[in-house]
Amino acid sequence: MRPVRLMKVFVTRRIPPEGSAALARAADCEVEQWDSDEPIPSKDLERGMAGAHGLLCLLSDRIDKKLLDAAGANLKVISTMSVGVDHLALDEIKKRSLIRSGIRVGYTPDVLTDATAELAVSLLLTTCRRLPEAIEEVKNGGWTSWKPLWMCGYGLTQSTVGIIGLGRIGQAIARCLKPFGVQRLLYTGRQPRPQEAEEFQAEFVSTHQLAAESDFIVVACSLTPATRGLCNKDFFQQMKKTAVFVNISRGEVVDQDDLYQALASGQIAAAGLDVTTPEPLPTNHPLLTLKNCVILPHIGSATHRTRNTMSLLAANNLLAGLRGEPMPSELKL
Repeated sequence: MRPVRLMKVFVTRRIPPEGSAALARAADCEVEQWDSDEPIPSKDLERGMAGAHGLLCLLSDRIDKKLLDAAGANLKVISTMSVGVDHLALDEIKKRSLIRSGIRVGYTPDVLTDATAELAVSLLLTTCRRLPEAIEEVKNGGWTSWKPLWMCGYGLTQSTVGIIGLGRIGQAIARCLKPFGVQRLLYTGRQPRPQEAEEFQAEFVSTHQLAAESDFIVVACSLTPATRGLCNKDFFQQMKKTAVFVNISRGEVVDQDDLYQALASGQIAAAGLDVTTPEPLPTNHPLLTLKNCVILPHIGSATHRTRNTMSLLAANNLLAGLRGEPMPSELKL
């Protein structure tokens, strides 16, 4: 009897245990993994992908034409442990689908929605109530007594909040904000979403109106050609001087040089970022010199439960795709 040929799977990083266990149980796959928490060097990624039938990658792995060429004709499935897919060369993947059986793409929507929304609200509160500054004052002796105007920030009660992108995560953020007594909720995007907005009594407005009227702005949109650089000098000039800006989407949505100028000049009050360009942000970046800018290392989905669920979904997407079965979460190309 001829031995069954195993399908080669390459995993670009250590992933949480539930996903690893699912791959380990796959008797029809030979799994090779980059055994590190740090990103895989490009040459090692090329070597790992050579001849692979399936790839499980992260949002920090740029899967471009060169890597797709390195994988060769065997490649059937790319499964990314992320909801965003801007790191995948989708146009190249589509081209290959036209000339052969195609490459299927799996991703992990929905499972990180609540965790990311929680982080967005946490970051918003941390920024508007100046918590990092307050903690530093305790540590450096700046806390000398109770002072009526010291460490005052901005509260959510009776405020206007603008959300750029009322998708799954945008809606979850709106839902989390309801108990804080937000008076008015605005949103913008490619088109009105009246059915989704009804729950929050949210108003669809132009980007200009949202910038001008919001006390707090949360960016939760996808990165597209239309949203790249959306939040730039013109956008920040339209904002209130007391407004707080938060981005949990993708760093490229924001022009960081323009954001720095807006913060340093007092054009806007403060900003909180969970995403930057590049990632990680260099430690000498000008934004890191500002007290009114809070920057986190892209930890929107960083709960143990969420990351485990993401890894399991990514593994199940990969295995289903390799076996020609329906994928739990397949990106329609």
